[in-house]
Amino acid sequence: MMSEVFEVDDTSCCASCGITAKDDIELKKCDACKLVRYCNVKCQKEHRPNHERACEKRVAELRDEILFRQPESRHLGDCPLCCLPHPVDRTKAVVTGCCSKMICRGCFHANLMREFKEALDHVCPFCRHPAPKARKESYKLLMRRVEANDPLSLVEVGMERLSKGDYAGAFKYWTKAAELGDAEAHFHLSVSYHDGKGVQTDLKKQVYHLEIAAIAGHPYARHNLGCIDEMIDRAVKHLIISANLGCDEAIQKLKEYYKYGKVSKEDFAAALRGHHAAVDATKSPQRREAAEASMYMRRF
Repeated sequence: MMSEVFEVDDTSCCASCGITAKDDIELKKCDACKLVRYCNVKCQKEHRPNHERACEKRVAELRDEILFRQPESRHLGDCPLCCLPHPVDRTKAVVTGCCSKMICRGCFHANLMREFKEALDHVCPFCRHPAPKARKESYKLLMRRVEANDPLSLVEVGMERLSKGDYAGAFKYWTKAAELGDAEAHFHLSVSYHDGKGVQTDLKKQVYHLEIAAIAGHPYARHNLGCIDEMIDRAVKHLIISANLGCDEAIQKLKEYYKYGKVSKEDFAAALRGHHAAVDATKSPQRREAAEASMYMRRF
């Protein structure tokens, strides 16, 4: 027979039987919502029908508080040499196989120019390990880092598998990197679950991995959430956060929403300022020189 249920807001009392905390009675919070306390498991089970709806609502609110919090930085972090934020475009950085560091193209190019002028052998800009002379040697160094469970290397090998059409292999390495907390891996898993390549299509898992990547500061994951969320107010929040991280696609999407009156003038202006600030923070003379050299080389 169920005991009488007491609806109480005071967390100093058991939400089911109403008993107060004493020296010999310890009240424990609901693990999910943290709103109410119980004196034992029996009271928690008896109160569940009365508490379930409020609990689910609070859990969703807590999740949204985390989900819609503006990340302090992008998931790629800063270049370890110049200490400037990495650009949104991941191709503007180089991952070293020896120490598994992500070096911006500016620092990488500056190191190459220094070596060329001083007639030095090419070494890693970060750890000074001699640069591999063949692709096979480079891949061997990368696999050493994979064996050490380095997330960045796992993602790189996953990308290499993807380029060869080995979707299952790519999914395997990204899954391992995601387990280690890598946001880029979560983003690639979301794409895999959406496209059904290497794994069966699962839109719920797609959203799950997008949310984890977005919380960690992945601008494209945040942008994708804004594109698939059917609630306009939530979609706009996602796109504004993505724009503040420097995502060009998010700004273009917000521009469309502003055109049709779905975004206020103030919010759109703030998003533009945030986007410009994020992009400007990634600029440097060295990176500009590297970009110019890359464009020059493409002509030949």
